[in-house]
Amino acid sequence: MDFSKIFIKDACPTKTGGQAVMEGVMMRGPERTAVAVRLPDNRIFLKTEKNPERSAIAKVPFIRGVFAFVSSLVLGTKILTYSADVLEYFTMKEEEEQKSEEDKPGFLEKLFGEKAAWNIMITLSVVFAIAVSIGVFVLLPTVLVNMLSGVIDNVVVLNLIEGCLRILMFLGYIVLIARMKDIQRVFQYHGAEHKTIHCFENGKELTPENAKEFVRLHPRCGTSFLMFVMVISLILFSLLGWPDLLMRIVSRVLLIPVVAACSYEVLQWAGRSTNKFVEIVSVPGLLLQKLTTREPDKSQLEVAIVSMKAVLVPPETPVFEGITNTDAEFVEPMTIERDA
Repeated sequence: MDFSKIFIKDACPTKTGGQAVMEGVMMRGPERTAVAVRLPDNRIFLKTEKNPERSAIAKVPFIRGVFAFVSSLVLGTKILTYSADVLEYFTMKEEEEQKSEEDKPGFLEKLFGEKAAWNIMITLSVVFAIAVSIGVFVLLPTVLVNMLSGVIDNVVVLNLIEGCLRILMFLGYIVLIARMKDIQRVFQYHGAEHKTIHCFENGKELTPENAKEFVRLHPRCGTSFLMFVMVISLILFSLLGWPDLLMRIVSRVLLIPVVAACSYEVLQWAGRSTNKFVEIVSVPGLLLQKLTTREPDKSQLEVAIVSMKAVLVPPETPVFEGITNTDAEFVEPMTIERDA
């Protein structure tokens, strides 16, 4: 691992970040968010929107980490679902077919309307994702290791086993989903996102040729954030000793915001620093990124660059949804309507 290509000395870290989606990339700048999707006919579909104003409390160190964690989950779920909707819309037959019973408005849409129903479904999806993640990666390891408490009475060893088991379960999950063809495509777009951000932060012209020169690992990646969460939770939970099972479950759930806040601050610090200690601390997250990124091709880099260019526009630029060219110049306005 060549740290000089990841923690680039002359780079200028920015607050611009991104996320890979289905056949595309989302970029989030200080003022607006954009998602670009490569369509089956090779055109690029782009949607931009202005970011909501952040409250003062959401900018306070440590507290901001909790806000960033929740907002990232909500936005990530929303954008990922949107990209799937775009692909589905453009892969439908050109002639309009008569709607079947399955296409009629669902219960939530009838009761609340389409927009409200969409927001409810996104909220429920996020809540479900958080609940499953907490259950599988936070609570399950401590329940399993609890069976060893009758054999091992060393508190430090029990906490160490629990933390290592949590990390192994998470790595196993990543390795498992990485075998899926669709996920491999997403990981390629993840690599394109990182290369594009590197290119921008190093003052290079945003072209596929320039972006290709950079590595696919980035010190501010959300994947590294997840690894920081695993490591920091291991350290923090160890300070609580080994109380009974119920108290451990309660304490681990209550400390999740604390773990997220600390992990976010460590990630931000690592993203803007280049000393040797930061490089060492960042190694686990960077190794994990080797699993969650793949080398992108030129067409994927083009999509990431379009998304990046779309958030680098003047504040007065209107938002847009529709077909764009590779320079993020809008060609054809178009609104994607979601089916019920």
